[in-house]
Amino acid sequence: MLDKVVINFTPTGMIPTKKMTPHVPVSVSEIIEDVHQATELGITLVHLHARDAQTGEPTHKKEVYGEIIEGIRKYAPQLVICVSLSGRNVSELELRADPLNLEGNLKPDMGSLTLSSLNFNNSASQNSPKMVQDLAALMKEKGIVPELEAFDNGMVNYSKYLIKKNLIAPPYYFNLLLGNIAGSQANLLHTGMMINDLPENSVWSLAGLGGDQLKMNSLSIAIGGGVRVGLEDNIWYDTEKTQLASNMELLKRIHQLAQANDREIMSPQEFRELMNLEPGNGKYGRDL
Repeated sequence: MLDKVVINFTPTGMIPTKKMTPHVPVSVSEIIEDVHQATELGITLVHLHARDAQTGEPTHKKEVYGEIIEGIRKYAPQLVICVSLSGRNVSELELRADPLNLEGNLKPDMGSLTLSSLNFNNSASQNSPKMVQDLAALMKEKGIVPELEAFDNGMVNYSKYLIKKNLIAPPYYFNLLLGNIAGSQANLLHTGMMINDLPENSVWSLAGLGGDQLKMNSLSIAIGGGVRVGLEDNIWYDTEKTQLASNMELLKRIHQLAQANDREIMSPQEFRELMNLEPGNGKYGRDL
């Protein structure tokens, strides 16, 4: 449990399109601007997804991630940046790991690591044991910290296997994602079981998928956790789906909830110290 709220901002994701909502940032410039507004409001870290400029489809190309990171660090050199290494649309290690090849001022601090394969409503995320271990090993080699994504207790348990194999090192950061059709559901029992099973020295945030986002964010703020919030997980502002949300509206609501619970927002600098990350301003990731 933390005194301050970790806000993990997820502005884009892989699924939302302009046809679904005009508010989702897709282009490099749109993503940079949304993150700019978010940093002015107050966030701790950003979880980035990149899109192909021609098709709008998700891409893992380091060149596109590099453009986004370069734009963000011009105004927020201390913001903690995580790149997506998702297995939803590609299966080759070289493609998924391409953003990890960025260096210097473009080096990401973190990379997402989904801890097992899973099904969504209409797609799957493929994460074989070898893939998970290879990505973890690459991040360890490069001094990039895994953002551990767990959709159920089995994934939490697999993180302990990675610890035994010396592939990940503390302190650990977990996103616990609840409400997926094939994972833990967004209720108190499933949430409590996942938190209870986390390895020692873990920092965690709760995410609720779709209409469960507000519920899980509210619960986490109330009980001392962090939040993952943004249009990646939910494009609607209300549970009745009558109002499309913007990222800033979702973030402002998190700030209101935090204030109501007498909790401050954790700054990027504080998160860097907590996670043993480099201080930013030209030095990123975790010191080897």
